[in-house]
Amino acid sequence: MDSMSWTKGLVVEVGGRGVVSHAGSAATRMLADRTGLTGGLSGALARRGFAPVHDRGRVVTDLAVAIADGATTISEIDPLRHQEELFGPVASDSTVWRALAGCGPAALARTGRARAKARSHVWGLIAARHGGIPAARAAGRDLGEVIVIRLDATIVIAHSDKEQAKGTFKGTYGHHPLTAWCDNTGESLAVLLRPGNAGSNTAADHIAVTGAAIAQIPARYRRKMLITCDGAGSTHALVDHVTALNARPGYQVHYSAGLDFDERIRDVLPELPEPAWSAALEADGTPRPDAQVAELTGLLRHSAGGDRFAKWPADMRILVRRENPHPGAQLSLFEQHEGKRYQVTATSTPGGQAQFLEARHRTQARVEARIRCGKATGLRHLPSRNYQVNTAWCQAAPIACDLLAWLRLLALDGDLATAEPKTLRYKILHAPGKIVKGQRRRHLRIPPSWPWARHITEAFTRIMALPPP
Repeated sequence: MDSMSWTKGLVVEVGGRGVVSHAGSAATRMLADRTGLTGGLSGALARRGFAPVHDRGRVVTDLAVAIADGATTISEIDPLRHQEELFGPVASDSTVWRALAGCGPAALARTGRARAKARSHVWGLIAARHGGIPAARAAGRDLGEVIVIRLDATIVIAHSDKEQAKGTFKGTYGHHPLTAWCDNTGESLAVLLRPGNAGSNTAADHIAVTGAAIAQIPARYRRKMLITCDGAGSTHALVDHVTALNARPGYQVHYSAGLDFDERIRDVLPELPEPAWSAALEADGTPRPDAQVAELTGLLRHSAGGDRFAKWPADMRILVRRENPHPGAQLSLFEQHEGKRYQVTATSTPGGQAQFLEARHRTQARVEARIRCGKATGLRHLPSRNYQVNTAWCQAAPIACDLLAWLRLLALDGDLATAEPKTLRYKILHAPGKIVKGQRRRHLRIPPSWPWARHITEAFTRIMALPPP
């Protein structure tokens, strides 16, 4: 068979009316409008005595929709702008740039409050559809009503000269933003853009991002929270800050953080009896024979050597995990001598077995998947040389992440309800369509041959049925 036979009779030309691409992205745009996010951003970004052609809230929403659709630069808002028949008037890239440049600290603070207000309404819709906010899971069981906030930093490489781009600790060049994610819903709660040389263990940044993330959680869901971070974020100041939050009446805010395997830990390990070790737990809750967990709190706080963590909060528990090192693991001299790899976790959770609490902390690794999806949704590349524009972009990108999370939770079923951005774009957002006008209506028709046409139409139906805030 001739490999070119499929081209027989094919003519490529410009023509046709009402044909649109990226038709599914209208769902995320409609979702932003129906949840009150667009209106909230409009109020947050309004300026007295200034009446722009394009409402600034609409501009930021459209940029977030474009980022959710896969845009990595400001100019890639064009797929929306050139399809006015579907999306209506959309700002040009120069207008978007001016809107971002005008987002100073006060405007960004108001934007954060608008996001929080819209999220409060959305969480009510999520609870109505699913019977509650999805529970975070660890060791084969869920954590109930606990809202888990995960902190982690990531490197955004700069391939050109940008303001505040610096050499990073990994030997690259760019920025080192700190992020916070809601493990229950997959939403991006906060992104703090920082220079590339910002330290991983910067307490002030972690405290600021923790505060911004908690502010995004609806008030009625703040009574049981867990803040997690890896060893880089385990600073004394952050632990003290979360401990102070937990002291508020009616609130339960715990932390689970990586801790350095330092001399204090190494000194007491030989005193730990072998029966104190228990099998570590796998992600499904089954025992893992080649890894063990023990609690060191008693030895570190009450042994003959005195309280080795006297300056830390009194309720802090210290857990240690040992396992056979994997090939290529970097071990300390102590670990090389013992032939084991050790990892230490600090937590303020008062109840629960050491096995479960250590397994719960290991789910911190899920934040890497969140960041991977975030980088696939605008955070892999900063679009401007101007630091203020990039800071505002780091507010639009989390909104895009939220729109995709809300789309999954409010409008999709099955595998699509857990799909990553690339899959959602391929199956839903980038779907073709045709607009047919009649009887004072516009009909967006998805080709019946498109395998996910039913899922798209059902998503639109569910979004249109959402009650306004």
